[in-house]
Amino acid sequence: MEAAMGLMRRMPPRHSETTLSALLSLLPRHSSDLLSQVDLPLQVLPDVDSGKKFILCEYNRDADSYRSPWSNKYHPPLEDAPYPSSKLRQLEIEANDIFTVYCDQYYEGGISSVYMWEDDHECFVACFLVKKDGSKTGQGRRGYLEEGTWDAIHVIEVGPEEEMTRYCLTSTVMLSLTTDDVSSGTFSLSGSIRRQMNMNLPVADGHLSNMGKMIEEMEGKLRNSLDQVYFGKTREMVCTLRPPNEVVQMRLPSS
Repeated sequence: MEAAMGLMRRMPPRHSETTLSALLSLLPRHSSDLLSQVDLPLQVLPDVDSGKKFILCEYNRDADSYRSPWSNKYHPPLEDAPYPSSKLRQLEIEANDIFTVYCDQYYEGGISSVYMWEDDHECFVACFLVKKDGSKTGQGRRGYLEEGTWDAIHVIEVGPEEEMTRYCLTSTVMLSLTTDDVSSGTFSLSGSIRRQMNMNLPVADGHLSNMGKMIEEMEGKLRNSLDQVYFGKTREMVCTLRPPNEVVQMRLPSS
């Protein structure tokens, strides 16, 4: 199991579904652990009742159906499906409205979904999802980008409601981009990163306010890490292997 998880961490997100399928066939006994611990690129489904799209993940799935956060219905319809309580459902509706604005401001578009459910300790868990498609056929294409996706998964475990409530945030970001242009050539970069954060915050400020602050702070850290680890290292390697002409001329001894 440890070797399988290590392999999944090293595979590009675009190949994660194929890799997971192969591991499930090799390790059928660990199928439940693999499915619960491996994050796959997010998929989207239209909600006919609301006219909006919602994101599919393990947290809104039951059997082969997925619950929409907009209409609170399963697609396809499912009998005896689990639903959040009326109080938690109201909080879920407010979170989806707020996170849509957050997505527009920080991502300049994209699709967002928020799901909430009760756990076994009289607490609840919230999952905030963002999918931004910057591909040639998607929205928000920039420069020479031919294909590009940003998938963000934020799962927050909220402790018992006290004066200072404990929040445990686990965030995963999967990035994949490809350029294909005559001047820039073909270039592909993809990877994923996961981080955790624990905070005790006053419940008087409201759960949505507390969770929003944590997600905003975490996303800033993840963007900086991706820029340093992936883009920074790539720039370093490219400039070392193929230095710009200015650098080459500076290195050449004067005749």
